[in-house]
Amino acid sequence: MPADLRISPSDSRDEGSLPSVADVPLATARWCARQGWPVHPLAPGRKTPAANCESCRQPGHSHAGCTCPAEGRWCHSFHAATLDQRRIDRWWGGNPQFGTGVACGPAGLIVIDIDAHATKPPSRDRILPGIPISDQVNLTGLTNGFHTIAVLAALRDMPSPAEDADTLRVRTPSGGLHVWYRAGDNRNRRWQCSSGSSPGRALAWQVDVRAHGGYIVAPGTTTTAGTYTPLGTVRRPAVLPDWLAQELERTGHLPALDVPAPRAVPPRAQQAVIAAGGGRNRTHDILASVLAPVEACGQVAEGAGFSDTLNRAAYTLGGLVAASRLSQEEAEDILLQTAAAARPGQDRRAEQIIRSGMAAGLKRPLYPGSGR
Repeated sequence: MPADLRISPSDSRDEGSLPSVADVPLATARWCARQGWPVHPLAPGRKTPAANCESCRQPGHSHAGCTCPAEGRWCHSFHAATLDQRRIDRWWGGNPQFGTGVACGPAGLIVIDIDAHATKPPSRDRILPGIPISDQVNLTGLTNGFHTIAVLAALRDMPSPAEDADTLRVRTPSGGLHVWYRAGDNRNRRWQCSSGSSPGRALAWQVDVRAHGGYIVAPGTTTTAGTYTPLGTVRRPAVLPDWLAQELERTGHLPALDVPAPRAVPPRAQQAVIAAGGGRNRTHDILASVLAPVEACGQVAEGAGFSDTLNRAAYTLGGLVAASRLSQEEAEDILLQTAAAARPGQDRRAEQIIRSGMAAGLKRPLYPGSGR
């Protein structure tokens, strides 16, 4: 292990340093726990959790309701993760061959896991989910997660997380990189895991996300493939950058809090649109009718059914976009502006409600003057 990671036993209370090879793995687990990161054992020489007890291996058995973690056993992976130093001493002291896993959710961590497997990229729509890449863009040389996260960062005019020397970064034995961040003020939000190869939720191809419902291998852990080695001198995760948080929200890694489910356009909203009717020159009247209830919420500091009201407006405008009465960009802009005026400082929540409502409305065109 590099000299800058080594400490003597007398320095073992230094929370900014990692233990030396002689102290691993018990001291690694202790060090992680001192950072407030719950830990659980990994199987010897592997990056997978230590095996469950015989009872927990039985078919159909689940961690839900299992008494093993409460009774001091490490069954069920990150569900058994602990900060209890006595339990840690017992687990790793009695099994010095164990590696260390960190439960990301309880630790308030979001780790960007960048893979370095040189392979042919998937279809263009899966390289950066939600961001179209035209056929005119030459993808020659794009072969791994370092490339895709760099492209995403460049599109946002930001440095790549792989180059973020202000946070804990850990080189993996396969040549990948774990970039550690903490949730900061959003610690109670349940950031979700994902796989970069998933056709569903994903940040970028070959870029995984470790958060709630997942774990990450602790720095200093050694497997048969090699050691997870910290880079540079920073040993603390920085707060998740705003731009990266927005990208994670955009790609579905942060479920909205109390966002109402999309609802059908209520009769009064349909009637307002139909009454406005006419050609394109009546769009202003239509928008005024639909947005008036949202604007009215601004007269009340809290409550007033703002979420439902904004959701209905978004659904209605989604229907108008589907009917080619206005563009989606126009609809989103005016909804965001109206919501910001009614509820200042709640932009992210408003964006989530608008996205949800419009997505449903886009499936049901709403034609003024037609009765639908």
